[in-house]
Amino acid sequence: MSNSEQAPKVGLDAVGLTNLGGVMWNPTAATLYEEFIMNGEGIIAAHGPMCGETGKYTGRSPEDKFIVEESSSKDKIGWGKVNRPFSEEKFDRLLHRVQAFLQDEMVYVQDCWAGADRELRIPIRVITQHAFHSLFSRNMFIPVTDPEEQRNHTPKFTIINAPGFQADPAIDGTRSEAFILAHFGKGIILIGGTSYAGEIKKSIFTVMNYVLPLRNVLSMHCSANEGPSGDTAVFFGLSGTGKTTLSADPKRRLIGDDEHGWSDNGVFNFEGGCYAKVIRLSAEAEPEIYATTRRFGTVLENVVVDEHTREIDLNDASLTENTRASYPITQIPNAKLDGVGGHPRNIIFLTCDAFGVLPPISRLTPEQASYHFLSGYTAKVAGTERGVKEPQATFSTCFGAPFLALPANIYSDLLAAKMRKHNATCWLVNTGWSGGSYGVGSRIKIAYSRAMVNAALEGKLDKAKYMKDPVFGLDVPTEVPGVPAEILNPRNTWSDKSAYDKKARELVGLFEKNFEQFAQLVPAEVKAAGMTA
Repeated sequence: MSNSEQAPKVGLDAVGLTNLGGVMWNPTAATLYEEFIMNGEGIIAAHGPMCGETGKYTGRSPEDKFIVEESSSKDKIGWGKVNRPFSEEKFDRLLHRVQAFLQDEMVYVQDCWAGADRELRIPIRVITQHAFHSLFSRNMFIPVTDPEEQRNHTPKFTIINAPGFQADPAIDGTRSEAFILAHFGKGIILIGGTSYAGEIKKSIFTVMNYVLPLRNVLSMHCSANEGPSGDTAVFFGLSGTGKTTLSADPKRRLIGDDEHGWSDNGVFNFEGGCYAKVIRLSAEAEPEIYATTRRFGTVLENVVVDEHTREIDLNDASLTENTRASYPITQIPNAKLDGVGGHPRNIIFLTCDAFGVLPPISRLTPEQASYHFLSGYTAKVAGTERGVKEPQATFSTCFGAPFLALPANIYSDLLAAKMRKHNATCWLVNTGWSGGSYGVGSRIKIAYSRAMVNAALEGKLDKAKYMKDPVFGLDVPTEVPGVPAEILNPRNTWSDKSAYDKKARELVGLFEKNFEQFAQLVPAEVKAAGMTA
């Protein structure tokens, strides 16, 4: 089945795709369900979600991601462990091989926008080999639905997603059969050898992290919501810190759950949907996300389904712990569907400190915000990975290191400048341990973390009394409504005070060692803002 009569003026020959077996232009969810079943790509579960498996690759493959070293971008890229160069010659050769591979193949095309701000949005096109990835793309980005706009859609960036094509490292210069290659000059992202849908989403996030800061727009790996009075808050945090839980508040409208920009107009969502981790999800703890796993239009990735009843089992991790649901944000009842908000009044950095030494909430100066933004700290806990017996510090620059195309200080400088200009307050919230490290102390109750976040967002901490944390140099409120005062000073919660002092100094040392990479890039006051111990 093909609908070539709906082809836009800029066709697939613009990226060298010719002699295809057929093209489906902007197919709807219902059409893609039909194609998904006819192609034998997976099954439809009870209650309606599309369920597919991604085989060997059940998560991102950062070692297989490269940026093409080409004249228009090479002097702007922050080259290093994350952004590794790939030659133009090798890219062109691999692109030709993928173009040849797709001849006589049916492809699915979604023309979309990345970015809800109409002045800053970027026209994109996602070309996929499978209906599964086409519906994922339609969910995750903002589809162009007006027929006239579809005819005139001219993409600045095009993803060619061919998971059936296996690269040969000896011929193609890749690390493995999988590859994620971004050519910013040509506006082409080439993905092959992996069926994990998250590579599509994060490739466009990398594009936004390249394009927008050069236009004085801060791109952020964060969730965002809006309060009843129109006040916007953004939430940064790595996996396991509570970002999804704490930003999902029935009293506040969700702008977006993962990727945003901060422009001169305010905050805007990059996406039109959500990509939630659903392992062991429960209707009690996460009712809104849980409900999406039982709806038509949702794409479930690597979720186990009973072959007879077609009921899903969200507790089954036999395929992967990284089970996912992709769904349009329209499925969230209190979502702000225009995807835009004002300038953030509050910025929340979430960390799960398994060392048990950071205060549960503290207020940061702009310089401290830059320090902790660049640090992007959380901790892995014993038992989560083989061989991890003690808490391990994890640092991810700007809470999104794998997706930052430019040097890190560009993002931190933009954050500090926008905080000052718009008088935003930044808070560091520790959702980790209190009364001792993991194994000795206990996890801070989510009810307390939510009470602290609410107090900050509602302005209840604006006139509170603060004490200076002697180790980390942070301003800690002495009282927070609904939270026992004794837990606000972490040292007080430890029965062995000398053990606290030792563990706190250990974490300070880890922060300082990690920050050495930024020492030459930031002002002295930012470098000095981190620790006092």
